[in-house]
Amino acid sequence: MSPWLTIVGIGEDGYPGLGKTARHALLHATRIFGSPRQLALLPHCIRATQVAWPSPFSLEPVLAVRGEPVCVLASGDPMLFGVGASLARQVPQAELLIHPAPSSLSLAAARLGWPLQDVVTLSVVARPVAALNAQLANGVRLLVLSNDGHSPAAIAHLLRERGYGASLMTVLEHLGGPQEQRRDGTAATWPEPPVADLNVLAIDCRADLHAPRLSRLAGLPDSAFSHDGQITKRDVRAITLARLAPQPGELLWDVGAGSGSIGIEWMRAHPSCRTLAIESDEGRQRLIEHNRDALGVPGLQLIRGRAPQALESLERPDAIFIGGGVTRDGVFDTCWRQLKPGGRLVANAVTLQSEMALAHWREQHGGELTRIHVAQAQPLGAFDTWRQALPITLLELVKPLDVSP
Repeated sequence: MSPWLTIVGIGEDGYPGLGKTARHALLHATRIFGSPRQLALLPHCIRATQVAWPSPFSLEPVLAVRGEPVCVLASGDPMLFGVGASLARQVPQAELLIHPAPSSLSLAAARLGWPLQDVVTLSVVARPVAALNAQLANGVRLLVLSNDGHSPAAIAHLLRERGYGASLMTVLEHLGGPQEQRRDGTAATWPEPPVADLNVLAIDCRADLHAPRLSRLAGLPDSAFSHDGQITKRDVRAITLARLAPQPGELLWDVGAGSGSIGIEWMRAHPSCRTLAIESDEGRQRLIEHNRDALGVPGLQLIRGRAPQALESLERPDAIFIGGGVTRDGVFDTCWRQLKPGGRLVANAVTLQSEMALAHWREQHGGELTRIHVAQAQPLGAFDTWRQALPITLLELVKPLDVSP
């Protein structure tokens, strides 16, 4: 089919700010979809039927008129956290035309004089503000698409809690339109009254003296997590994650997740990494929920259940970590069956029984066994000595590409 769907990015300057091809598409469309605010920007000369998005939001009304000359209005650049990305996943490229306007992030960078390639950009539109926690570091600049007028105050509160109260904040409202306005302040003194719903928040992160310095590399300090002692310790965690080798877009099963430390650090490795954390203990489930928000990965999905029963209907993973339940009947077999070909499986053992289970699995499927010994210097009277932690046995397996599930 020739293109029937045109997505038009429109800014606060409305119809006058559109190019010739975008105007032509709107003039010749039979239907135009958009939010009430966007539709109100169109002049009376547009004769197409105007359709506001349904609530809850759905693309079905657009897909139902496939083949008609249809336009969809989007704010700024439709492919930047916009409806264009959603439609492009469902409409073949040959049937789609996109006319972007300058994004609000581009306009914000221009107003501030910030090189856009040096800025971390993210959105809290219908997303938890806790996602910012993964990006906080001294000197980092953030551009955030706000969900509404309350977002800047909520983010200022988050920054204060995380030790970034000195951060400089700028709210840019109605960018590119006649009502454009700028507000400046710091997270420590940001006022509670909301700003305009249509705003972009710029943050120049300034860490307080006691703010935690948390690397994006594997091996966060144990103190970064709330836990009840059931946590893969820092040095072993770094080794384990190196063996799991997270790649962009991959899914991890963290089986017997405990405090969630492995799955959380997996997701911190790249914004597109995903985790299903399987945990049956209610207290540890609450710890996982706390830790995922505090460390900036609120998208981590908690599976409340006990392996292997809780694993059966889950999306097949690219990698699996078994931190608990290695001796339980059916856990390894289910994990190995569900693991994608070429996927990695890492299991840790601390008891003789669990170590024997790893050795048995290695006999069946190959892989590499590694013994990890970690000792820390601790006081002994007036001197110091090495205190040996319990040794950990680690099994690493890669599922052959020619093995079917």
